[in-house]
Amino acid sequence: MILAFSIWAMLMPDTAQSTMKAAVDWISVNLGWFYVVTVTVVIVFVLWVALSKEGSVRLGPDHSRPQYNLFTWVAMLFAAGVGIDMLFYSVTGPITQFLQPVNADPESAAAAQDAVVWTMFHYGIAGWSMYSLLGIAMGYFAYRWGMPLSIRAVLYPLLGKRVRGATGDVIDIFALVGTVFGVATSMGIGVVLLNVGFSTLFGLPQGLALQIGLVLVAVIMTVAACTSGVDKGIRLVSELNLWSCAAMMLYILVTGKTAFLLNAMVENIGRFIFTLPERTLSTFAYVSDGSEWMGAWTLFFWAFWLAWGPFVGLFLARISRGRTLREFVIAAISAPVLCDFIIVTIFGNSALSEVFDGNSEFAKLAIDSPEQGWYALLEMFPGATFLIGLATLSGLLFYLTSANSGAMVMSNFSSTIPNPEEDGAKWLRIFWAVVTAVLTIAMLVAGGVTTMEYATLIFALPVTIIAYLVMASFSKVLRMERAEREGRTRKRRTTAVHGGRTPEKTWRRRLATLRSYPSKKSVDRFVSEVVEPALEAVAAEFRELDYTVELIQEPGPESGITESTLIVDMGEQRNFQYQIAAVEHNVPSFGGRNAPRGNDVYFRIEVFTQTGSEGYDLMGLSSQQIIDDVLDRYENHLSFLAYSHEHSYQSVVTPPAPPATDSIPAVPTSAEEVEEIDPEPASEPVHDRT
Repeated sequence: MILAFSIWAMLMPDTAQSTMKAAVDWISVNLGWFYVVTVTVVIVFVLWVALSKEGSVRLGPDHSRPQYNLFTWVAMLFAAGVGIDMLFYSVTGPITQFLQPVNADPESAAAAQDAVVWTMFHYGIAGWSMYSLLGIAMGYFAYRWGMPLSIRAVLYPLLGKRVRGATGDVIDIFALVGTVFGVATSMGIGVVLLNVGFSTLFGLPQGLALQIGLVLVAVIMTVAACTSGVDKGIRLVSELNLWSCAAMMLYILVTGKTAFLLNAMVENIGRFIFTLPERTLSTFAYVSDGSEWMGAWTLFFWAFWLAWGPFVGLFLARISRGRTLREFVIAAISAPVLCDFIIVTIFGNSALSEVFDGNSEFAKLAIDSPEQGWYALLEMFPGATFLIGLATLSGLLFYLTSANSGAMVMSNFSSTIPNPEEDGAKWLRIFWAVVTAVLTIAMLVAGGVTTMEYATLIFALPVTIIAYLVMASFSKVLRMERAEREGRTRKRRTTAVHGGRTPEKTWRRRLATLRSYPSKKSVDRFVSEVVEPALEAVAAEFRELDYTVELIQEPGPESGITESTLIVDMGEQRNFQYQIAAVEHNVPSFGGRNAPRGNDVYFRIEVFTQTGSEGYDLMGLSSQQIIDDVLDRYENHLSFLAYSHEHSYQSVVTPPAPPATDSIPAVPTSAEEVEEIDPEPASEPVHDRT
């Protein structure tokens, strides 16, 4: 599809441009409201996730912690989610809104107040909300459920096994096509802008030949960066990008009209905040040519963000393991957005200042040729050559970061990768880098930036449907998170059913355990003599009852002590998992404990489920007590499955009141009782019998 479009655009450029313009005009008039509503719903949804109780859920097990420090993480958020196009529109956008406003008189005070704010709005919370939606959804299923890092995996709660077939393929294809066109548009805008920079610095002729050359050079550099991996390549480029951009902004702020820029920044941010609801829902239905303005600006940017959504969302999920949902959303819609505001304000208000002073030639240049206008603004500052070189470097890093991330993400979309920590094959990244380059060249031939804007608006439309499906699926899984908590608190002890429990340790033995610091050798012996036989006995009994059971025993990656994982297949439902692992801790200096001499660390045998460590130690228990603990966890899991099944279609906004304590049913203790939970014979059983 992509290659066919590229060939058509290159062989019949005029026809391609006119056809896409007609399609965009139709979308602007008839579906503009749909884009506006979609973006509004996404903003509300991610804010609800962040502010809800489920906002504390981590992208990974409960014990997982972030891989990157805060500065590096925010830098990667910013660099991956913002392309060189922001520099492109930071000058032409405000000047156009000042001279050709949609809802004010040209060159009026009202137009001046709104000029920069409109560009801030287009690069503000809306786009980052889309990134947040897809990022938290993909990260949740990848790192908490152990599913592939893909769009189709996010829809598993809605579509079930169909995500592994043709339905899942169609979803990934839509996301992949939108990503390719979004990245190609950013690359096209980037080479148009960089074309002027290299021409100014090195005297190279401007034109299509240099633009194609820049695309090819960028592909080579992208391949080199991508094959080095996210840590070595993209992380380095991201941090360098943030520092170079900060240096450029600081230089312009200091050498320009500092007081005016700071005053304007404060007013712009305040105006953005207080007019955000109105702007978000504006369609300009009562304004003449309102649909034309919407198609050229707001709808294009919403489509652009939507097209970039799967790409940036996957990349952000890839670097955000261990972050909470709340932390992810708040960081994504605040830190990068604030950086966007600073860039747009400094460039936009510097450009407006020139127009206020009567520089009409500059204003005309910025509207008719935005890339020329951007560099024309830089030439007005002291040390223009240095500034242009720094700006070109920053633009090149923006460009490379987006291209690097895009190649990696597209390879992931088109691969089957069970482990979310891994990326697609290197040859596949190179393939998608080349395909994106071909599409970029085709759209440059067909009409440049305008054609790219048309293509983005058209091919982003299917992504809006994906966004609604993702919200429906993720809201369902958040209800399951709530159900798991409720299942734990509402589970009634079944001591009478089992005929009583094995007596617990005496208080003296418990106190002695609290004062002990087991060494690695003693823990290893305890695991082999007590824990492993207990889990093997449980697994054997499950198999006797015709359950599909897997017991995995392998050395721990850090301690070397055997880790055992018991997995009971639950069919279409979430599998039961009980894992024990030796965890190293520092010997504390409180509590009256006495550690053996020379021992600074000790080991605990902790229990892990799919959602992370349960936080207690098995060291010192008997085999029977460990078996009881496994069954307790299994009962918890059955209670969770039963409760989540019963309440899977309840309202998210108004969840049902908890039932009375005396009405809580006894937890099922056998496969037959579990099957009785679902009265519909057509539904699949909780257990997959073999």
